[in-house]
Amino acid sequence: MVQIFDAPSKAILRGQIAEHIAEDEKAEKREAREGELPLPKDRFFDRELSWLKFNRRVLELAQNTDLPLLERANFAAIFASNLDEFFMVRVAGLKRRIDSGIAVTAASGLSPRQQLRAISEVTHRRQDEHAHYVIDHILPELAKQRIVMLSWDKLTQSEKDRLSDYYRKQVFPVLTPLAVDPAHPFPYISGKSINLAVIVENPNSGKSHFARVKIPDNLNRLVPVDDLTDEEGREERYGFITMEKLIAAHLESLFPGMIIKEARSFRVTRNEDIDVEEDDAENLLNAMEKELLRRRFGPPIRLEISDEASPFLSQLLANQLRVSPEEVYRLPSPLDMTVLFELQALDRPDLKYRPFIPTTNRQIAEVETSHAQDIFASIREHDILLHHPYDSFSTSVQAFLAQAAADPKVLAIKQTLYRTSSNSPIIDALVDAAHAGKQVLALVEIKARFDEDANIAWARKLERAGVHVVYGIVGLKTHCKLSLVVRQEAEGLRRYCHVGTGNYNPKTARLYTDLGLLTCDPVVGQDLTRLFNQLSGYAPKSSFHRLLVAPRTVRTGIIERIRREEAAALAGKEAWIKIKVNSVVDEKTIDALYRAAQAGVKIDIVERGICSLKPGIEGLSENIRVRSILGRFLEHSRIYAFANSCGPQIGDGPASGPEVWIGSADLMHRNLDRR
Repeated sequence: MVQIFDAPSKAILRGQIAEHIAEDEKAEKREAREGELPLPKDRFFDRELSWLKFNRRVLELAQNTDLPLLERANFAAIFASNLDEFFMVRVAGLKRRIDSGIAVTAASGLSPRQQLRAISEVTHRRQDEHAHYVIDHILPELAKQRIVMLSWDKLTQSEKDRLSDYYRKQVFPVLTPLAVDPAHPFPYISGKSINLAVIVENPNSGKSHFARVKIPDNLNRLVPVDDLTDEEGREERYGFITMEKLIAAHLESLFPGMIIKEARSFRVTRNEDIDVEEDDAENLLNAMEKELLRRRFGPPIRLEISDEASPFLSQLLANQLRVSPEEVYRLPSPLDMTVLFELQALDRPDLKYRPFIPTTNRQIAEVETSHAQDIFASIREHDILLHHPYDSFSTSVQAFLAQAAADPKVLAIKQTLYRTSSNSPIIDALVDAAHAGKQVLALVEIKARFDEDANIAWARKLERAGVHVVYGIVGLKTHCKLSLVVRQEAEGLRRYCHVGTGNYNPKTARLYTDLGLLTCDPVVGQDLTRLFNQLSGYAPKSSFHRLLVAPRTVRTGIIERIRREEAAALAGKEAWIKIKVNSVVDEKTIDALYRAAQAGVKIDIVERGICSLKPGIEGLSENIRVRSILGRFLEHSRIYAFANSCGPQIGDGPASGPEVWIGSADLMHRNLDRR
């Protein structure tokens, strides 16, 4: 975490776990302060149920008729995608705890079994609401705008002929029907794939058999039906049929001579959380690659099936997949509403947000010119605070690294990579720098959830280019967003730094709100040098002047500042705290906020996702206001602002006005303890 206004800087890294635990235990003993009354036991909202409330707010955006129609469809797809990940990670984790006998009660007071029951009740209701809203509202509204989802029996004969030809040439050759009988065991069902469960009958014997047809995931799921245009060549209708409906209409080609008794779509969600024993892994990269292969075979945790499926078919699938009745979700077709993402490719600007074009930060270039800007010169003049996506990522951070790679005066570049884009210009800049003979260090976090495959590929590419690639500290994810450029100048070596709240990803930088600081402050440069040395080597005792670094000092640093505001309020001075994060879950920090609020500190929290803190409770949190902001851009920046500063280090001198910190840490256990 880095301080950007009258105070320290903060990046978020991890130290030695054993040492951290020892320090944390000492801190816990100091927490029970004299004269404090105990806080109520029911002061925490359950984090899993809070997340479901967050996803409900995403659904509300899909239901907001003030938004452009295709954007509403997009939010409906985001709701579905979010819920998939929630099941694959959070629900899977709860089930794993129950199966392993680790039934630790959550801070909310709920056991894992109670949490699962509550989650099941909410998600059944919410998925049903989501599916029916899409079918009853969004799809009919799209149809009014000439974007139509069609069924086979609604097609004209010429449309059927054209689609049948497409099926024979492009679809049939890649299909593999899998029968189930004594010679053919029940097939493996890959996670999140759309499948057809088919009951066929042999007309000679009268016996029925089950077969499964997987819908190819390497073909677009929405198949264009027609290309109707008016006299001026404009499309009059965008007609689509889902791939599963197209295949279902041609099942006789897969089961010739058989009678198709029933064919319904279904989908399985599996446990896809990864667990690598890093201490036992001789090579973390190889261990991750093996674990990614195992991920495909995680146990099923949810079965979604068409609500038109017969009880027999539904029970057959549940038995074979070994899912409980609570894990079966009967929903109207189409299943998996992430298919709505495909509609974003339509050329219908009238149904989308107006295009947003980022601008170059004026501290980098006063006017847009055709000449390359000297970003180093701009940074030498003053620190530059970037606010993406309003400030262009490509003309700031991306240009900073590209210039560093090409500049003969640059001797070294050190870079963290948590998530980046395909065809990443950041990777290209690091490769170019290595080819130019510069010392390049890339810390690639290969445990970034659901980006593991991509990050492993980037690590291999960087290694081949001669970049020094490391994977951080055993037992911890490296989540900090840092760049360090060392440049030879007339007066000696100068270090240029970027500390950000977001990933080095040009694509998401146009969709996420994030902050970044470009600076050549020598103290920040020295701190980043020590931090990179800790990440790449053995320097667990590194100390920092302008950084708070997890897991050692982020929580303690934040809580100390909260208590400073509490003391100021008790002394009758101005005291306030403003926090903007993705989630608020950490109980120790929440308790510190409660105590500060009881002392009269005004606390304003803007969070996007989970909030376990209960605001507005008399005698506990009436001085705390919590708001959630969801909209066109994903709010991703983390900001911590306090009314009273004590200088560049904790305890250094008297209070001296407000201080503001930015960083990559949310108020969550994983951010504060495991990153």
